[in-house]
Amino acid sequence: MNISIVIPLLNEEESLPELIGWIEKVMIANGFSYELIFVDDGSTDNSWKVIEALSAKNQNIKGIKFRRNYGKSAALNVAFEAALGDVIITMDGDLQDSPDEIPELYKMIMVDGLDLVSGWKKKRYDPLSKTIPTKLFNWATRKASGINNLHDFNCGLKAYKKDVVKNIEVYGEMHRYIPVIAKWAGFKKIEEKEVQHYERKYGKTKFGFERFVNGFLDLMSITFVSKFGKRPMHVFGFFGSLSFLFGGAISLYLICEKVYKSFNAIPTRDVTDQPLFYLALVAMIIGTQLFLAGFLGELISRNSVSRNHYQIEKTI
Repeated sequence: MNISIVIPLLNEEESLPELIGWIEKVMIANGFSYELIFVDDGSTDNSWKVIEALSAKNQNIKGIKFRRNYGKSAALNVAFEAALGDVIITMDGDLQDSPDEIPELYKMIMVDGLDLVSGWKKKRYDPLSKTIPTKLFNWATRKASGINNLHDFNCGLKAYKKDVVKNIEVYGEMHRYIPVIAKWAGFKKIEEKEVQHYERKYGKTKFGFERFVNGFLDLMSITFVSKFGKRPMHVFGFFGSLSFLFGGAISLYLICEKVYKSFNAIPTRDVTDQPLFYLALVAMIIGTQLFLAGFLGELISRNSVSRNHYQIEKTI
């Protein structure tokens, strides 16, 4: 099978018939063998009934329905497990992504040999309240991930080589960072393609401003887990040791100063009367806590089922 098209959706009953018709037209025109996987993420409208009706008419249409809303990452992860195509293409179900981009995305994966192609909605039809935070989010992600050739990490229109989606796990709200996850899994041939962005035709957006706050928190989380997930002591132990040594050095200095002045009959305050002593004490306590956090992290990491899970590209 050439292509698996994955579409996570929530309350998009009005968009689905038009979207499916558009996709079918593109697939037939290019002679692609394909499957269309819809993941209904707990819709409360008639989206699932529409999918069932269309699936009865077209055997290429498949559907997965969640009992409740789990989020886009969960929908993508489940669909990735089920996908059979050589190339997996994700897009949103709101008609803002164009299926006409699919042939070129497919070519970039199969002919140009890329691992992942991310869409770039250079010209967006969104309000400033959405576009400005998006630019800041993308800038921060480029700096943190080192993937400097992508301008739009959160674009729903992406194409993946099959090996990519079968070797990554998307959870929480990490769908925004699939290029980052893929890179740290060893898939480094990542490029972008400028794609057409359309205004929303039906319904309303499902994302609010809180997604930008959550996005930055997720970025910090995935950066830490990817770099130190298998060796937490390297970061917690390092900063814990620095903090403890800093506090210990100050304490030693105060004690030596007290002994020196007492021996030479120089008036001096008690060590416990000096604010610097309490600063040193706090630093030592924080250092001990950080060190223990690293130690506990190591114990958890060593008992993880994925502790020896590595990405193997080829064997002979």
